[in-house]
Amino acid sequence: MSISIARPDANPLAVSVTVGDDALHLVLADGREISAPLEWFPRLRDATPGDRESWRLIGGGRGIHWPALDEDISVRVLLGLPS
Repeated sequence: MSISIARPDANPLAVSVTVGDDALHLVLADGREISAPLEWFPRLRDATPGDRESWRLIGGGRGIHWPALDEDISVRVLLGLPS
């Protein structure tokens, strides 16, 4: 298994988002797939499945927005990069 480390000036973009019962999953434009536990995002964790599925990419894929939850998540932050 190889590990990819993004440069601080990299601009990772999401192309697909899935919110399961326990985790947020993203597919990035460069082919990487990342996941984060829903425990990190209480609004998503406590939301209905319908509200979790109602998301849109913002900033050309730089982030994800859930209108009904007033939740925004940055791809850079998920990767541990400065926002």
